[in-house]
Amino acid sequence: MPTDDIVGTVTSPLTGAYRTIGAGGGIVLFFSNILRLVFVFAGIYAFLNFIVAGFGYMTAAGDSKALSAAWNRIVQSMLGLVIIVSSFALTALVSQLIFGDPTIILNPKIYGPTP
Repeated sequence: MPTDDIVGTVTSPLTGAYRTIGAGGGIVLFFSNILRLVFVFAGIYAFLNFIVAGFGYMTAAGDSKALSAAWNRIVQSMLGLVIIVSSFALTALVSQLIFGDPTIILNPKIYGPTP
């Protein structure tokens, strides 16, 4: 039995290259999933708003207040969807102009030590 190996082999967790935490898990994945969930709920809410506004438009029976309320609801739902889609497009454009990759802000990578 060699005397120089009393404790055993200890490996440092900091050796080697740093790994990407981004798409694999952690807090970035958590916030990415929360953001996707918010956008899904926003799309479902806009779809339901269209249905309710269409029903209000069909049942207005010539009432100008009900017609204008239905049209306002349709326009506001469309505006919300345009804002959601344009936020993705603007983020991709800024990301392409600054970093040369349109997905770098939408799918961030955080570098940290290997555990």
